[in-house]
Formats: sequence, C-alpha cells, structure tokens
Amino acid sequence: MATKIRLQRHGKKRAAFYHIVIADERAKRDGRFIEKIGTYNPNTDPATIDLDFDRALHWVKVGAQPTDTARAILSYKGVLLKNHLDKGVQKGAISDADASKKFEAWMKDKDAKIEGKADSIAKAKETEKAERLKAEAEQNAAKAAAIAAKEAPAVEEAPAAEEGEATEEAPVAEATEEAPAAEATEEAPAAEATEEAPAAEEAPAEEEAAKEEE
Repeated sequence: MATKIRLQRHGKKRAAFYHIVIADERAKRDGRFIEKIGTYNPNTDPATIDLDFDRALHWVKVGAQPTDTARAILSYKGVLLKNHLDKGVQKGAISDADASKKFEAWMKDKDAKIEGKADSIAKAKETEKAERLKAEAEQNAAKAAAIAAKEAPAVEEAPAAEEGEATEEAPVAEATEEAPAAEATEEAPAAEATEEAPAAEEAPAEEEAAKEEE
C-alpha cells in the first residue's frame, strides 16, 4: 500500500490549522488516515509546528511520500536531513559520530535562527504598538483641543478698549477747544490798543488846524 504524508484541514474558515497525517494515497484529503504525527498552525507568527520527529523519520524511511507542503515542514524540522545522514552512515560514507555532530550543529543553528526571527517579530510588534498608541494619543489631544475651543466663551475685549480710548481723548478735545478762547482773551487788549492808536494820532491834527485859524 502506497502511503503519503499530507495535511488534513481543521479549524474555522479563516483560521484553519492542519493535522500532519499518514494516509493511503487513495484516501480523500480530509478522510481516513493511518496515523497522526503532528500539527501545523500557520495562524501564528512564526508558524507553529508540533511534529513527532521519530515517527516522521520512520515513515520517510519506509517510503511514505510527502506532499509539497509536508515536505517543506519535514525539511524545516530536520527530518529529511536526518534521513540523508542515516543513509550515508548505512553506505559507509560517513561515521555515525560525524553524522550526529553534523545534525546537532544544524539543529543549533536552526534553533538560533528561529529564536532570532521570533525576537525580531516581537520587537517589530512592540514598536508598531507604541507608534499606534502615540498616534492615538495625538489624535485624542487634537480632538480635545478642538472641543475645548468650541465650548470656550467668546471674550469681547475690543469695545472696552475703544471706550477707554474715547474717555482718555475727551479732555484733549476740550483742551483743544479751549485754546482759541484763551488766545482770544490775550488778543483783546491788543485790539483795543490798535483801536485807540488812531485817536492819539488825531490830536496833533486838531492842534494844527487851530493854529491855521488863528
């Protein structure tokens, strides 16, 4: 019986997750299966893979053919590399100790990459969250300022200033109007003097006329 390693869909419409199963290649995708060897959840970032490594390796060694997605998962978890190294040991191309060292070094490097990716994703999420909260705070402050400006009563200071200016200017106007009166008062004696001057000048003329008559 030909077997396949495939994904079996579960979950909701937009939140699907998958079981990694061993099934007869003639069975329907979501139908009966022989064995469940893990789960795959693409809804997390990074995706969550829970795999029974030993059972997956066993089925690969007995000839189970993985689908494209299942093959990517097996490669990601190191199942295919382990199978390749074990074949090299069987053929005598590499010792069991060297194969184990290579696999352990690969797993450490892989774990470091996964951890680094998870940390970078977490930092990016924190930065995005902080920027979003800052933008929301600025928007709320702007809205509050706009509401306060609308609700604040209008202060009419201009009329009071005009009244004050008019009050201060009134005495100046009176003083300006009184100035001609003062000038007229001072000029009055001069006018009288001017009018009296001809009378003084007429006196000699009368004396001369009297002398001519004599």
